[in-house]
Amino acid sequence: MSNAATFDTRTDSAIPVESPLAYSYRRSGAPAAGPESRVTLRERALLGQLVLRGGAIVLDEAVREVLGLGLPGEPQGLVQDERGERSIQWLSPDEWLVIVPGGEEFELETQLRERLGDAHYAISDVSGGQTLLELEGEAARELLMKTVIYDVHPSHFPVGRGVTTVFAKATAIVRRPSEERWELVVRRSFADYCYRWLLDAGEEYAIGVVR
Repeated sequence: MSNAATFDTRTDSAIPVESPLAYSYRRSGAPAAGPESRVTLRERALLGQLVLRGGAIVLDEAVREVLGLGLPGEPQGLVQDERGERSIQWLSPDEWLVIVPGGEEFELETQLRERLGDAHYAISDVSGGQTLLELEGEAARELLMKTVIYDVHPSHFPVGRGVTTVFAKATAIVRRPSEERWELVVRRSFADYCYRWLLDAGEEYAIGVVR
């Protein structure tokens, strides 16, 4: 069993918690989605996010046992459960991002550390430093083409892929979990900037915000 000191970083449930975009909604507004909206934007706030580092074989066995998902089988791969609530993305040769519903991350980290024992690995809880934005609709890819330097054409960016790339003048992890849905994992400090950029770039598509 691991002897690392771990902490549940979530606040007491009695303490109100605001999403990274709470200020953005007040400052920049949140245009409602309507029939004319060709793309919608939604924040999936306060999810549990862990970065795993270590050998693929050791980590794969552990996450399969604890989470029920195996590591992606190829670089830039993205796997998720049937409901799309839990996912694992290959970030670099020995690095993976695990996203689970908010509140599950501390127990997941604890179980992984118990399962991995004295193996060579690292687990970092980055839940408080990142948020996830969803883009959905027929114009979602067009909107991304304005914003990221990576080629998001379906022939190059199929469903089940995720990459770290430049987003406007920031960085983001761009993921494609389904045909018309894209995800952006952005740092909390970039969230307001990315939100306002998307509202501006998506105006011609009548972008709507789902809250």
